[in-house]
Amino acid sequence: MPPLEEFTVYLHQIWESRILTNNGPFHQQFEKELADYLGVKYLSLFANGTLALVTALQALKVSGEVITTPFSFVATTHSLWWNNIRPVFVDIEPERFTIDPARIEAAITPNTTAIMAVHVYGNPCYTDAIQKIADTYGLKVIYDAAHAFGVKENGVSVLNCGDLSILSFHATKRFSTIEGGAIVCHDEKTKKRIDFLKNFGFADEVTVVGPGINAKMNELQAAFGLVQLRHIDDYIIRCGKLAGLYRERLSGIKGLRLPVEPQGVRHSHTYFPVLVDEKEYGESRDAVYERLRSYNIYGRRYFYPLISNFPTYRGLPSAVPENLPVANRASGQVICLPLYPHLEAEVVETVCEVLGDGR
Repeated sequence: MPPLEEFTVYLHQIWESRILTNNGPFHQQFEKELADYLGVKYLSLFANGTLALVTALQALKVSGEVITTPFSFVATTHSLWWNNIRPVFVDIEPERFTIDPARIEAAITPNTTAIMAVHVYGNPCYTDAIQKIADTYGLKVIYDAAHAFGVKENGVSVLNCGDLSILSFHATKRFSTIEGGAIVCHDEKTKKRIDFLKNFGFADEVTVVGPGINAKMNELQAAFGLVQLRHIDDYIIRCGKLAGLYRERLSGIKGLRLPVEPQGVRHSHTYFPVLVDEKEYGESRDAVYERLRSYNIYGRRYFYPLISNFPTYRGLPSAVPENLPVANRASGQVICLPLYPHLEAEVVETVCEVLGDGR
């Protein structure tokens, strides 16, 4: 059955049941099937990924300072701000664009309580090294895994790393519920606390156990997710082929650095980032961005600007550019090329022709 017809069937069932939200039948079904698909024990659905990030910090009772990366979407650091937590930025490493474990230890202070790392473009963080540091200093580890849906390293889901992992199901992600997100945890007690917190703190009809928030996923989102789940493997395969075509056509062009795919990592191919070295390529990243737009090709400078360069955060001592040279360079060079399941190969060829000619 085509996806639209599948979703229509679910819509009729929602209409007839009159159950729209509050842990309805599709919510329960989606939560179980998604956990099974991802290879995780416990998963709690959310209305969006930002609320999931905010709630994850509440669930672990994180406070004080948290070491994090500036190379992410701004929601990562905003979740700290909303919890009255001070972000401490450290630089990224140049291959995977993830937080550099070699720089974490020097940033730890008596006020540090956690590390919030980000899997970037589907590249997992160096999770073993991060966990070793966390264990040594008694820190919590939270992974913003918005880019890591379905990503495995050596056959194991990266969502099983750390204390909690947070997913986003925004419309721009490979797996979408239009808006949506989830927290992955490792034990039933933590899941129960998370479920309380996302529903105003209600433990039952008359008992509120904490200052929760309204972050529940509704039945329409859950139904949309169930439909997506039926087709996600096909989408990942399609995008993998398109990413391979990009790699084939763009390799060898001087001044363009293509993404590294670490050995043993199974990607979901949500993004295809390219770094533009202005000196070698002969044109800046921003000029490339505008030239692509002139052909109605819309790339994304992702992540630009750095979180640490936004007015809200640039006053922090850890935000000074000298502290973050790799992240600043990547932010000034990166452009993510169009990549989605129904993108035609001819369009990819056109993008590559534009990047290869006329500089």
